[in-house]
Amino acid sequence: MTLIHLLYYLTVGIYTLTLVYITLFCLMQLHLLWQYRKKKQVPRVVPSPPREWPMVTIQLPIYNELFVAERLIDNMAALDYPRDRLEIQVLDDSTDETVDIVARKVETYRRQGLQIHHIRRGTREGFKAGALDYGLGLAKGEFIAIFDADFLPRPDFLKRTIPYFDDPNIGVVQTRWEHLNEDYSLITRLQALQLNVHFSVEQTGRRLGNFLLQFNGTAGVWRRRAIEDAGGWQPDTLTEDLDLSIRAQLRGWKIHYLEEVGAPAELPAEMNSFKSQQYRWMKGGAETAKKMLPRVWRSQLSLTQKLHATGHLLASTIFVFVFIAGVFSVPMLFAIDALGIEPKWYTFFLTGWLSIIAVYYVGNVQTEFLKGPYLKRVLKFVLLFPLFLALSMGLSLHNTVAVLQGYLGKKTPFVRTPKLDIRSVGDSLRQRARYLQGRLSWLTILEGLLAVYFLAALVEGIRTHQTEFAIFHLLLLLGYGSIFFLSVHHLKYKG
Repeated sequence: MTLIHLLYYLTVGIYTLTLVYITLFCLMQLHLLWQYRKKKQVPRVVPSPPREWPMVTIQLPIYNELFVAERLIDNMAALDYPRDRLEIQVLDDSTDETVDIVARKVETYRRQGLQIHHIRRGTREGFKAGALDYGLGLAKGEFIAIFDADFLPRPDFLKRTIPYFDDPNIGVVQTRWEHLNEDYSLITRLQALQLNVHFSVEQTGRRLGNFLLQFNGTAGVWRRRAIEDAGGWQPDTLTEDLDLSIRAQLRGWKIHYLEEVGAPAELPAEMNSFKSQQYRWMKGGAETAKKMLPRVWRSQLSLTQKLHATGHLLASTIFVFVFIAGVFSVPMLFAIDALGIEPKWYTFFLTGWLSIIAVYYVGNVQTEFLKGPYLKRVLKFVLLFPLFLALSMGLSLHNTVAVLQGYLGKKTPFVRTPKLDIRSVGDSLRQRARYLQGRLSWLTILEGLLAVYFLAALVEGIRTHQTEFAIFHLLLLLGYGSIFFLSVHHLKYKG
């Protein structure tokens, strides 16, 4: 056997293994969809309000939120909850004018009798987890509601969530994210497509299947005793929310997901901010998987629960396999021909694609909380889903680096996603550019080179009449090309 044939066999082996992993991931998503479809058979039970509303502390962790700090505090002050049972903590680690803005706003509401506190630690140690833990030590509430700076819950949020704690085993009530600026740009529309699936099929499917769920870091309420019993907020991962969620559930606490309660929030409207958010989520997910998977498998959970918890914790790893599959699909063009492999043997892996199409169709067309006529939602899905696939593939290099750094234990700071009060097309990114990144990274350059790589593969495949990978390579070209272009294009707002 020649060296070139050995390399061809190695290529086929690696490519096939990546497709197996991706397909298994997709089939697990399909299983969540099957659980989600049970929703129609389960009656919705809304508990009665308590005879006496308990004390609730709202925690607002912020860091340099010049554009949204005032609206955040105004929104919390407007919540329909007894004033004598409500406490608001603005956990302010800011280093800019946000400090003065918050101080003035807090003082205004204190004069009106609201129990609101401007809490400054003088350090960012532990980042968001550190701020939440510090505030917990000062909090009066039996229940802790947490909102990031861009969230604007409706006035009845607490009165719709607190009654579920009548069940003493519930440690968290998590609500669905809505989108203030979904129609701002193509980037925000594609983000909404993915988040809609997470906050419908995934979260509700896990609840109905009795699998481990996730507190999403915001727009949820914790029972204070559950936080303390699980070991409190810990800053050793970038996804402190996922980490505490798993620890609490392994201690026997339940997370109740309320799909029917929405909390509007802002989506990143600029590519580099979006990539920064993705980096934190992917790296933090890997760090949490490394930390918590051994505990999951040593626990008393059922085998099915352990498998789904594993799939959940390893979700960010899917990008590693998408990246490898993309890179190796190019030499596969030559390996298939040289080894005489019939491409039809790979049609089995179409089950993964079909599964994901079904999951995203239900999450973005059929769920009851979506707005607009049904046919309009169908058309929107048909137009956006291929672009979503391309964007996901284009992010695979960036997210792979984040995942590998997470598993290798490389420590990086918590880089928060800028909140810019971007809602409509008329809102200018340039006028809010002070929090945006301003340099070209080596990863962005590599994304541009990969776009050229897949363009060459597409041209070569067409030239040699090997079109088995044509659609795949076209999506990879569009994905990497658009990620590169928008990353560079959006740097102008900083300049």
